[in-house]
This record gives sequence, structure tokens and C-alpha cells, in this order.
Amino acid sequence: MPGAPDPDPGAAPAGGAGAVERVFREEYGRLVAALTRRFGSIDLAEDLAQEAFLEAVRRWPRDGTPPNPGGWLMVTARNRGIDRIRRESTRDAREEEALMLHEQSSDDPGDPFGADSTVEDDRLRLLFTCCHPSLATDVQVALTLRLLGGLTVPEIATAFLVPERTMAQRVTRAKAKIAAAHIPYRVPTDAELPARLRGVLATVYLVFNEGYLASSGEAPMREDLSAEAIRLGRILRRLMPDEGEVAGLLALMLLTDARRAARVEGGAFVALPEQDRTRWDRSEITEGHDLVRWCLRRNRPGVYQLQAAIQAVHTDAGSAAETDWSQVLTLYDRLLTIAPTPVVALNRAVAVAEVQGPVIGLRDVDTLADRLGGYHPFHVTRADLLWRLDRTEEARAAYDRALDLTTNPAERAFLTRRRDRPPASPRS
Repeated sequence: MPGAPDPDPGAAPAGGAGAVERVFREEYGRLVAALTRRFGSIDLAEDLAQEAFLEAVRRWPRDGTPPNPGGWLMVTARNRGIDRIRRESTRDAREEEALMLHEQSSDDPGDPFGADSTVEDDRLRLLFTCCHPSLATDVQVALTLRLLGGLTVPEIATAFLVPERTMAQRVTRAKAKIAAAHIPYRVPTDAELPARLRGVLATVYLVFNEGYLASSGEAPMREDLSAEAIRLGRILRRLMPDEGEVAGLLALMLLTDARRAARVEGGAFVALPEQDRTRWDRSEITEGHDLVRWCLRRNRPGVYQLQAAIQAVHTDAGSAAETDWSQVLTLYDRLLTIAPTPVVALNRAVAVAEVQGPVIGLRDVDTLADRLGGYHPFHVTRADLLWRLDRTEEARAAYDRALDLTTNPAERAFLTRRRDRPPASPRS
């Protein structure tokens, strides 16, 4: 299955390919979810969504963007699906049913996504279908990022730190397994929910992260993806109100998203210590802190709860100087015991540098070089610590390596500015 239409946003008129690119980012997930419900096939849903977007690329530059782009795409894709089913000599039961449903409601085109099921429910069903326990966790996450988040295979491969071809094979095999095993397109029962939780939470968080720091495209952040992840997090919280990790993930996303308005200035990212905290969203911070306190009362810490607690410390501080780095380090120590990953170790090293000094922090960072050499935050962290130690040339080389590994325009502007600043006196 090919990826998104690949227009040139910079050259397109307002109603042209640039508009298609924007609408693709906003509508792809719910379009595929609604088509999967209607036709009972993920592959067919993707094909039809792709055809609808390609038709938009052909027609919108001439006719302009329709008032309801999502509805236009849904009607176009649905009609193409019905035409395809009619042309085929053999149809499975779900496709026959889809054709009957369409013909029964053809005199009421006012709700292109269908009145029998809300779009929100469709996306939740698709999320749980992709996160079936018969699929490996990393495959669950990758497939959902592709289908629900509309991410391209290169974007997903970047998130997983694997080659693009490897990720493409995983996505293809996962869709084939769903079809062969007849994995149901529905929200699980209460008894089934815990077994599906790990992949679902990982997926939602990666969707959020792609929105918070876009791995491709001209925009530094994708607010549509962040908002979708938070929306799904709220639904999961209602489904599983006693599950600490669900509350922890929602808190983590809220406390991170609260800083969004202060993250970009003049086309460049702004580091956390330098952000204007008056621009942080206090309502999201309050809600996130309430969830963290709820988790603390339960005293059953998990990965997302501990990360949320770390964010709570940062957002509780009135200024960067007031941050309780000792508490942050303690929380990272606990997180590392239950999630001993190199990324957690890298983040812990940042806290070590604040508490024990950049020499010790850099020592811890350098132990991760073999495992994180292709991960640009590793080189950013290392560059910052080298700069603090007045090892200017080494720091600039590390910034150059980080620049090689990121395409995000705001992040590149931020890293270039940091690399090119005048040398500073060392601090311990």
C-alpha cells in the first residue's frame, strides 16, 4: 500500500495539493477507520482512502477545497468501494453487507461517515483491532501509527529506530495476519481489556510524540496528532478508570502538551529552561497534577506514571532554577529499574548532570554510544554537556551529528543556534 499523496505544499495553491497534504494529516485516520467498519477490510479501506486522496489531488487544484473536506473524501472513497464490489465476481459476506447498507441509506447522504456508529468509536475499534494480543507489541504500535495516525512508513521507522524496509515488512505482515485470523473490529469486553492494554498505551503515546515533535514535513509539531492521542487517552480512562497506567499516560500527555505554546519561538524550538512559563496551559497542568496525585495514592508505579511524575516536577517549578532535580533523579532511578532502556538511561543522565555535575553526566551518556548512536537526542545531550565543560569543538561536532539525524525545521534551527553560539565559560 503506498503512503500519502506526495504533493509539493510550497508550490500548491490554497485549494490544491497543499490543502490535500493538510487534510490528509487531519482526516486519514478517521477515514480509514470509518471505511474499515463499512467494508470490513483494512486493506480495502486503505486502498479506497488512497484513491480518494489521489482524486483530491487531481480535482482540488482546479475546483478548490470543498467546504467539508473529510465528508468529500468519505463520499468519494465509499462510492469507489461500492463500484469495486459491484465489479467483482465474488464478494465475502462483509462486503455484501456493506453494499446492502449503502443501498439502503443511499437516499440520505447527509452523514458521509454513517449514522450507525460515531467516528470516535470507529477509531477506537481500529485501535483495538491493531493492538490484538496475537500481534507482537512493536507491530501493534507500527500498524496503528500507519492506519490511525496516518504516519508514513519512514516516519514510523524513525520512531522505532529501524530501517524503512524492515518497518514496511512489519506493517504488511500485520495486516495480512489480521485478515487471515479474522481479528474482530470492535472494542474488547471488560475482561479482554487488560490483555490489550500494553500495545494500546504504547501506540497512543507514540502518536502523541509524533504530534509533539514531527519527524517529517514543514510543521515542527502536529497538533492534530497530539489532540487525537489525548482524546483516545480520555476514552481509555473512561473505559478503565481503575487502571493506573492509563491515568499515568493521560497525565504525561497533558503535562507535556501544556508546554506546547512556549516550545517554538521565531521558527526554532525553545529549550525547557528557557521557555516562557506564563504561556503554559494551566488547565492541562492542573488536570495532569490531579491524575499524578491519584496515581501516587494508589502506589502502584508504572512506566507512564513515573514519567508523568517527572513532568509534574518540571511543571510545578516556577522557574528552571526552582526545579527539584534531586526528585527528578530519584524518579528516574525508579523508572530505570522497571524500564531499563537506553533512552531512559539517557534521560537519567541529564538529571545526573544537574545533581552531580556535567563530568559525571557525560560519563553516563558516553556509555550509551553503541546503543544510541543513531538517536539524535543522544548527540544533543552530549553536545550540551560538552559545551558546559568548555569542550567547544567537540560540542559543535556533536551538534553537527544531531543535525544530520533530524529533519524537523524548528529543531534544526534550534540546534544550529546552539552550535554557533560563542564559547562560554565552563561550569561544574
